[in-house]
Amino acid sequence: MHYGVCIFPTAYTMAPAALGVALEERGFESIWVAEHTHIPAERRSPWPGGAELPQMYYDTLDPFVALTAMASATTTLKVATGICLLIERDPIITAKEVASLDVVSAGRFMFGIGSGWNVEEMENHGTDASTRWKLMRERVEAMKAIWADDPAEYHGELVDFDPIHANPKPVQRPHPPIHVGGGAPHGPRRAARYGNGWIPIGGRDGSILDQLPILEEECEKVGRDREEIEVSLYYGPTDRDELSALTEGGLDRVAFALPSAPRDELMPILDHLATLIV
Repeated sequence: MHYGVCIFPTAYTMAPAALGVALEERGFESIWVAEHTHIPAERRSPWPGGAELPQMYYDTLDPFVALTAMASATTTLKVATGICLLIERDPIITAKEVASLDVVSAGRFMFGIGSGWNVEEMENHGTDASTRWKLMRERVEAMKAIWADDPAEYHGELVDFDPIHANPKPVQRPHPPIHVGGGAPHGPRRAARYGNGWIPIGGRDGSILDQLPILEEECEKVGRDREEIEVSLYYGPTDRDELSALTEGGLDRVAFALPSAPRDELMPILDHLATLIV
């Protein structure tokens, strides 16, 4: 089992570089950072986590900027988006950012992606919520072409471009691992189709161990080995017995949730969590 943390980095949170160093010193494998470009002032979409949207959603830093700072201050810590809202991003620009961060980190980047829940936020980026999953798949396919080919081209229903030259290529070949967010059954289905990992959120859709057979079935449908897909539980438990059960059940990674807090508040939390991973 690998152990990481997930956080919404903000201007009032412990500085990204310092947080990365503290995690690496304590033996954590990875850090996953969230993304929201903005929160619409008039919002109809309910937040899946409850009634009131936490302030950190309004304030989060750009994930690629935060992760670059962390990667530059560390040598072994893996840096990851958790998740990148790919349906709100140009695929050519995002392919460049992913490849650049993979180069800067010497191959330590993991690309967590998803569509999110905020329909108004999507619409502000010109995304039709009804076709967002097809859009995400096509953008993944297009970026895979950019990372692999020179020149690269892609012709889909929603993403289309003629041959282009785009460098650098990622250090990890053929590309950094793509971890697909989303609950069962759709999350496992998409992960099996075009991902290298699946990121369910703890506490939202029942026991993750009960959902692993769904991933197995989806992999069989597309002729993939289940072992090709890493399962990383976002907002994982901090109970030792629960962690042991997840390890025995076949999970690959747990990411503990960190509050968007300053150094003095975060350091004791990190010290406690470090006792769970030894």
